[in-house]
Amino acid sequence: MAALVVGVLIAASLVRNQPLGLLNLAAVPAPAARSADCTRLVAALPEQLDGGALGGLDRRQLRTPAPAGTAAWGEPPVVLRCGLDRPADLTATSQLLGVSGVQFLEIPSGGMSIWVAVDRPVYVAVALPPANGSGPLQQLAAVIAHTLPPRGLDIPG
Repeated sequence: MAALVVGVLIAASLVRNQPLGLLNLAAVPAPAARSADCTRLVAALPEQLDGGALGGLDRRQLRTPAPAGTAAWGEPPVVLRCGLDRPADLTATSQLLGVSGVQFLEIPSGGMSIWVAVDRPVYVAVALPPANGSGPLQQLAAVIAHTLPPRGLDIPG
């Protein structure tokens, strides 16, 4: 039995270390995805994120034509999308989470944890699979904070 467990762990390690294929990302409305802000942010993104217990999450190659302003890491992928529309869920009573100086709004989603940076010149969403923990969000928030200047929240009156 112990040999079987060791064999499965070795096989899982080998599979995890194989290069991942091209990732298809569906297009979503992102009117500012080609903006200078999103171009600057995507260029500043790291090649690897900390996946906690999963180890390093390598940046994925996206199948072309890839949606502008996007990047992904690991499998299942952590996905960043820049230039999205203002989230409808952002209201005067929204609960925001500050991470590395960036204000995020959590958007409910089935199975994924989606966080939208709401205090920058463009809206940036980070979708996290449940197993990844908060490490990728913390790393990406630091890049967002360093790359995009803060601005006031756009909350309808």
